[in-house]
Amino acid sequence: MEITGHTKLVGIVANPIEHVRTPQLFNASVAKQGLDVSCVPFHIREPNLQKWLSGALGLSNLAGLIITILYKEAVIDWCGELSDTAILLESVNAMRLDEKRGIWIGGNFDGDGFVAGLRSRGHLLEGKRVLLVGAGGAGKAMAYAIARSKPAELVVHNRAEQRAIDLVSRLNKALPEIKISVGDNDPSGFDVVVNATSLGLKDSDALPIKMDRLEGGTLICEAVMRDGNTPLLQAAHERGCAVHHGQYMLYGQIVEIAQFLGIPLRSESVVRKLGP
Repeated sequence: MEITGHTKLVGIVANPIEHVRTPQLFNASVAKQGLDVSCVPFHIREPNLQKWLSGALGLSNLAGLIITILYKEAVIDWCGELSDTAILLESVNAMRLDEKRGIWIGGNFDGDGFVAGLRSRGHLLEGKRVLLVGAGGAGKAMAYAIARSKPAELVVHNRAEQRAIDLVSRLNKALPEIKISVGDNDPSGFDVVVNATSLGLKDSDALPIKMDRLEGGTLICEAVMRDGNTPLLQAAHERGCAVHHGQYMLYGQIVEIAQFLGIPLRSESVVRKLGP
């Protein structure tokens, strides 16, 4: 695909940037449909985030941004408008540039993407006991979508417990009919365990759950995208568990993000090139 002065740009903001897989998927998909759009990775270090977002408002050929795990809460203050989901979760994973008003409009599609990805693989959450580890930007969105899928129970664990307490309180107000509570990272007794932390980006990362308590037959799900299995998925596979890769969360939301940014990408154009 040739980039010209007519090409609309979509940025993906991350720190670090080397692990991101979205540009490969996004660019292959828009090229398949013949759209003059290109997704570009931007490595923005935290001290520079504020001034970079301010400066990027002046880029007329920038359709918007995709926001990764570490910045999903930090960018909230720089959005002049938020979707209802982003307001509830206080988390953003896509920002649309409204050049006329000179503002960013923030939305969040992580949770719906995660559930859609599960559904595409034949996994339904209704009536299941689910443990979610991680209550950060991605975890909050995933928790909300999981709760709306009518599980028998949702337990949220976060290393800094107050974040889990705050999230569960918010979810209980929004969905009082669903059993939602704070718990530890013991996976025993759960049908589905979800890693919504960044643990797994590096081989040296600690495992997010107590592996000695993991029972065979549990479905282990990742938000982290890597070639092959993350350490968690590999360890789970060796214990006889079904595994669900992080790529499917991106497959499940890429069309919604593109359309939010004003790019008419169709679901049949998505190239599923990020193999497990």
